[in-house]
Amino acid sequence: MSNYERLKDDSTTTQDPPPYADKDSHEDPEPTKPLIGPEPRHMGWPSNAVPPQYQHYGAAGAGSYQVPILQPPQATVIIRGPPANEPDYLVYSVCTMLCCCLPLGIAALIYSMQTREANLNGDVIAAKRNSKMARILANTALGVGCVLIVVYVIIMAIVYTNAKNQHPPN
Repeated sequence: MSNYERLKDDSTTTQDPPPYADKDSHEDPEPTKPLIGPEPRHMGWPSNAVPPQYQHYGAAGAGSYQVPILQPPQATVIIRGPPANEPDYLVYSVCTMLCCCLPLGIAALIYSMQTREANLNGDVIAAKRNSKMARILANTALGVGCVLIVVYVIIMAIVYTNAKNQHPPN
């Protein structure tokens, strides 16, 4: 006879629960075995402290079959802070990308756009971090571009001087 049938039979005939002395007092009750009998009320507390929306019901003594506990959906609230006011160096990044050093200019442009987005979202920490990185990359791209232009001018001057010395004017 299953626990469910035993409970069904117990509900038709009112019996007192078995005496507590059947089990040793140091043993814990079985977690899959249902409690039989009224639940005691202590000091005005309700007998079931779990709200009804969090309770679940299943066949008594099912053991292997567990009914999932259903919770009500949680609301997610996203609060935007006030917009940050960090410089994004967007124009500087575009100029360094086009005129000086393309790879570093592209990286500076990406960080500039991330700074602008963080400013709009009010994320001051990310805006400061991205603004600093955009400025560093744009300055590095400008430095690399200037060095490359100076090296190019020096090489062209050497080539022009060598070409002029090999062919003297008549």
